[in-house]
Amino acid sequence: MRDEKSAKVIKEFYIPDCIVAPEESNSSSCSCSGTSDDEDDAPSCPVIVFVNSKSGGQLGRQLLITYRSLLNQNQVIDLGEKKPDKVLHEVYARLHKLKCNGDQFAAEIEKRLRIIVAGGDGTAGWLLGVVSDLKLPQPPPIATVPLGTGNNLPFAFGWGKKNPGTDRLSVEAFLEQVRTAKEMKIDSWHIIMRMRIPKEGSFDPIAPLELPHSLHAFHRVSHSDSLNMDGYHTFRGGFWNYFSMGMDAQISYAFHSKRKLHPEKFRNQLVNQSTYLKLGCTQGWFLASVFHPSSRNIAQLARVKIMKVGQSQWVDLDIPRSVRSIVCLNLPSFSGGLNPWGKPGHKKLLDRDLTPPYVDDGFFEVVGFRNAWHGLVLYAPNGHATRLAQAHRIRFEFRKGAAGHTFMRIDGEPWKQPLPVDDDKVVVEISHRGQVTMLATPSCRSRSVCDPSSPTCYQEEGNDSDEEDEDWEERRKFGAADTFKFPDGFDIAQLS
Repeated sequence: MRDEKSAKVIKEFYIPDCIVAPEESNSSSCSCSGTSDDEDDAPSCPVIVFVNSKSGGQLGRQLLITYRSLLNQNQVIDLGEKKPDKVLHEVYARLHKLKCNGDQFAAEIEKRLRIIVAGGDGTAGWLLGVVSDLKLPQPPPIATVPLGTGNNLPFAFGWGKKNPGTDRLSVEAFLEQVRTAKEMKIDSWHIIMRMRIPKEGSFDPIAPLELPHSLHAFHRVSHSDSLNMDGYHTFRGGFWNYFSMGMDAQISYAFHSKRKLHPEKFRNQLVNQSTYLKLGCTQGWFLASVFHPSSRNIAQLARVKIMKVGQSQWVDLDIPRSVRSIVCLNLPSFSGGLNPWGKPGHKKLLDRDLTPPYVDDGFFEVVGFRNAWHGLVLYAPNGHATRLAQAHRIRFEFRKGAAGHTFMRIDGEPWKQPLPVDDDKVVVEISHRGQVTMLATPSCRSRSVCDPSSPTCYQEEGNDSDEEDEDWEERRKFGAADTFKFPDGFDIAQLS
């Protein structure tokens, strides 16, 4: 029985060496020799598996071993050894070459291919960025294995938030879920940060104990980039779940700093989550009005403007002076699977000109938190943060001298952002830039505008006002494929 099941796994998910093996080890004689009948022999759900072997303590390494025992070792990639952009580029180049020779087997592999990424939210975001930037002819949908601390991305699509089993049976069960999962489009969000080059000092983002290159989704653009402006530093990146600023990002920054100093103490998911809570206490966020100056409130730090779909003018967003953390949320999963937007009733939606939250509607939800107690409200049945707006674009203009720095975070990756002290300003702008395809299980929490089972099916009318501008090809990139190429020697243990 065991041999029969293993044979089924190989039949449905296995990809032969002629497609996934490195060129130097790839024999010219392989099963992809290319006849019109090869289509019938193609696996029903071919997968390429990317594993951050340093995620989840020892779980990443164990998961890598199990997948390689079931599948072709060359279709299971250790992200500590090979970068995903190079792997996918080579795979799709071979598929293209084989298809040009009339190989129907390769054509079916390309059409049916799915990606599995095992790691934290930072690792998942890395793969999403690579797939977005490579402009693949048929971008594969992506399933996520929760190996991090928060695991917001996997949880939003029904893959759970607890670290998975690594034994053979657990992996086979997961593969079967991948085979039957449905595809779901989600919005991609492009973020640009621009600041005048300072006369002294630096405004570069500061990642925990590292230079800015450790923030994989946030890199300075090249001098030849059309986004560059003389006298300014420009950074850009992308996210799929959330951008946040303030209290929550500061706690996350402290956690990541501690973990990078003592990684051996952060190998247990429950320990990591309790450390987050302790940091919230020790930093005084449960008594924010006592321990933190009003200059740290979002309304004091920045002028915030938003733009909705169909609009071409920025409007000021009124933020209560008590809000110390602001979150631009694309998925209904934040801080370990919580939903800050909640489920506003029909009357509330009408009164405030809101729509039900969907992951593919071209909107993100903007919410605020006053303090850590406010965050705990999310655990109540109808708990939610302060709903500020739904927007298609948002712009933060940081006031001079309000504070020396603030903390920001995108999809679980925090950094400390120095702010100007003279007449200059730092501007952060977020806008919609395309979509990627995820794989979702039946227990998926995310909702699509195209899914008839979604509550109050909302179909957006009218054209998107975001016109194609001449630097579209540059702006659409989440830093370009080069952004997601980590520098040589980069330690992927730094990712969540």
